Amino acid sequence: MLKVTRKTKRVVGALLALVLCLTIVSIYPASRSSGSDHILESTHAASALLEKKLANLPSAGNRYEEYAAEYANEPHPSITQTIEAESFAAIEGMNAEKLEVYDGAETPVVETEDSGVIHWDVDVPEDGLYHMSLRYFPVEGNTSPIERELRIDGEVPFEEASRLVFSRVWRNELAELEQDAKQNDLRPRQVESPQWQERVLRDAEGYYREPFSFYLSKGQHRISLVSLREPMIIDYLKLYQQEEIPSYEKVAQGYQEQGYSATNGLFIKLQGEDAAFKSNPSLYPLNDRSSPGTEPYHVSKIRMNTIGGVNWKIPGQWISWNLDIPEDGLYEFGLRYKQNTVRGVNVVRELSIDGKIPFKEAEAIPFRYDGSWQIGMPGEDGKPYLFYLTKGKHEIKLELTMGDLAEIIRMVRSSIQQLNALYLKIIMITSASPDPLRDYELEKKIPELQKVFKEQSEFLTAAADRMDELVGGTSASTTILRTTSYQLKDIGSRTETLTSRLKGFKDNVTALGTWLLTVNQQPLEIDYLFFKSQDVPVPKVSTGIIGKSVHEVMSFARSFSEDYSHISNVKQGDKEVTVWIAAGRDQAQLLRSMIDNTFTPQTGISVNLQLVNPAVVLPATLAGKGPDIALTQGDVINFAMRNALQDLSSFPEFEQVKDRFMDSAFASFKYQNGVFALPETQSFPMLFYRKDILEELHLDVPQTWEDMYRIIPELQKHNMDLALPQNIVFESMLYQNGGQYYQKDGIATDLDSAIGIESFQKWTELYTNYKLPIEFDFINRFRTGEMPIGIADYTTFNFLTIFAPEIRGQWSFVAVPGTKSEAGTVRHDTLSSATGTVMFKDAKNKEAGWAFMKWWTDTEAQVTFGREMEAILGESARYAAANLEALQRLPWSAKEMNQLVEELNWVVGRPAVPGGYSLDRHIYNAFYEVYTDGSEPRETLENYVRTINQEITIKREEFDLPTK
Repeated sequence: MLKVTRKTKRVVGALLALVLCLTIVSIYPASRSSGSDHILESTHAASALLEKKLANLPSAGNRYEEYAAEYANEPHPSITQTIEAESFAAIEGMNAEKLEVYDGAETPVVETEDSGVIHWDVDVPEDGLYHMSLRYFPVEGNTSPIERELRIDGEVPFEEASRLVFSRVWRNELAELEQDAKQNDLRPRQVESPQWQERVLRDAEGYYREPFSFYLSKGQHRISLVSLREPMIIDYLKLYQQEEIPSYEKVAQGYQEQGYSATNGLFIKLQGEDAAFKSNPSLYPLNDRSSPGTEPYHVSKIRMNTIGGVNWKIPGQWISWNLDIPEDGLYEFGLRYKQNTVRGVNVVRELSIDGKIPFKEAEAIPFRYDGSWQIGMPGEDGKPYLFYLTKGKHEIKLELTMGDLAEIIRMVRSSIQQLNALYLKIIMITSASPDPLRDYELEKKIPELQKVFKEQSEFLTAAADRMDELVGGTSASTTILRTTSYQLKDIGSRTETLTSRLKGFKDNVTALGTWLLTVNQQPLEIDYLFFKSQDVPVPKVSTGIIGKSVHEVMSFARSFSEDYSHISNVKQGDKEVTVWIAAGRDQAQLLRSMIDNTFTPQTGISVNLQLVNPAVVLPATLAGKGPDIALTQGDVINFAMRNALQDLSSFPEFEQVKDRFMDSAFASFKYQNGVFALPETQSFPMLFYRKDILEELHLDVPQTWEDMYRIIPELQKHNMDLALPQNIVFESMLYQNGGQYYQKDGIATDLDSAIGIESFQKWTELYTNYKLPIEFDFINRFRTGEMPIGIADYTTFNFLTIFAPEIRGQWSFVAVPGTKSEAGTVRHDTLSSATGTVMFKDAKNKEAGWAFMKWWTDTEAQVTFGREMEAILGESARYAAANLEALQRLPWSAKEMNQLVEELNWVVGRPAVPGGYSLDRHIYNAFYEVYTDGSEPRETLENYVRTINQEITIKREEFDLPTK
């Protein structure tokens, strides 16, 4: 044996250490060594195109603040010029009907449609900045606010002019509130009460306090209005200078000069829920039982005693009340309100009386945060403002504006856009998951990197300081602003740490977007308003601790006897139907109101409506304790194959009722030769895309899967991904190529056909060869731009509209990618999912039940339900109606509806068969075996097909169905 000396050990150890060091250097070369440039040389050529793209990625765009700054020194001519609507020069894409007389208009008017363009040629007498107003009448449409785009000489002058919003007018259908059989107030139905309105053109988002000023040079110009949503009648446009509103100090001085005197002993109260008109149907009366001081009050019964709340939160929404003043004089104004939603922010309302803002301070009356009800009296230095009112009728109007908060929101929105653009530039170099041991030389490739971090840090700090100033102290709402500001400042000073902190940077930018959404919503709940003489004491905000204690004790005691989950107003009669609804209380109350107002009076059939948990329907039915009718059922096949449902095709008029829907909506409701449900909702996927990012990357929206294959490497080159959900991709490919899930009546799966195997192989290759992600948060990654293209259910449109305000107008949706057929046409087949209304086999009065089902799935009922639900819960609750006519009458724009109908014509129903659950389960098993283990697709699929067929056979044998 060799003798290993201590010296030998040292030499061997040194050699091993040297080899190890050389190995490490070869694997992880020093990023800033003399050899690093040579190592990165091969990547420079590949990123040449990338660097060109970085300079042109999304920026803040042509915002109004830039436009206003450009023309800040231009004059404001004291000229008023009225452009009569009937003098239009041209129209495109619409039929503009000229009406000689309409609802009191003094001159002829023009009715414009919900799509197309109308042009006017205007001769402007002087160079300068002009305000512009529009007098319009909101004719019947799909109930949503009217939207238009303004163009001057064929161009949109600034981004905000691409979406101008004009409100409708709504009111309670009945003057008095109705009650149910238990003496609970029913929510009043909202109906339109259209009126002529004149509206100055201003920002729809409320980000600018002042109305827009448009620069027009002397001479001829063409002013155009592009219809984006809803029809309307136009009387005239007006170019003018809006008068400057005087300050309260000047107005108060005018009171003295004109000899106005204070009134004595007068107190005029207006209940909030008695509003005369409102801009949105969501501004209906609400129930508040948090305080015995709320008027009217009942310890246990539901009383619609307030208005506004979280429904009154979007800029531009307004509520008006009619006021009767007993004598001329000066009055103080106040109201009992609650603002317990937005902590650390003063919400703002603009007060106008008879259509005019009395003084400058009334443009932005602040309401501070508090957890309970408050009495507010607008004023300054502890003294309420005085308002001069003449004897007689007056209109009091409160409109949601952002006030001084608008400037802060604009700063934060601009920062979000700059940081999102910077984030996209960064991930185009590093990817969303960068290697922490690699130096990407971001300072060289993005020269403005440190500057943007530093500037945006300062902007966010300034925004936080300004918000603290507005609320008169430290605001809880500034926490995320200061946190992000600190992070940006730190990253800017140590950019080498960016790769390891990229996720935190992205999370904070996303949090800023959420902050923007939260702060931009300004809820306010009103109990009552009042005008009073100065000598009349201010009403008490609450009943005191004794009254509150009695209220709590009595409410607790009554909670044992009051049943708020029972939505029935039924009166016993010969015709009675028990209906279960598995939804929220708002949906149940709305349906109850519709039944009482429409169905029962028309048919004489009383309905016992009950709100239930979806999970109890099947067990209750099997136990013989189920209802006659159940709504919103998705798993119809499980009831049908157990002989629990009534075959609806046996009823008269079934074929006429069936024509209300696409045939695809019935696919999952058919069993054997019967039809066991009428469709309520039907949803299907669409392709969502970021217009701004695709334009910057010079990419077209993919129409076919071949187009998609070409786009994938282009996006991945820029470290972006596609959101392609596995199930939607596979079934779309399968059906577009003429394949199907099942043979015959579901006797076996057809996935082992040539088309099935080919589709499966292409499907798996998208994720194995192209490395597409299989799990992702589409909405958030779509917001940031990491996933500029993705397939999702079309109802995702509603969520993006509400929860991604920072990218409004920068995205759209189209039909899913299609497959070109041999005939040259492109097939866009995709599968839909549906829910329906079912009748149970042992229903006591089937004729009455069938009458209810016909009424409920009819166009009028579905439109009413869809519109009312959107009014109650907002745009994110837009109803996915299966009734075709109802879908087209919901508040979609003409462009959006055209896209939906185009895809709907290709939609295929998702078949439901006994044992079908095994197909969904094992198709994913097959996919993951190929994806994770690298198994051969054909063999893998064929193995699982045998398993699927075995399960289907077992299930068919269980229910005595043929297996061959």
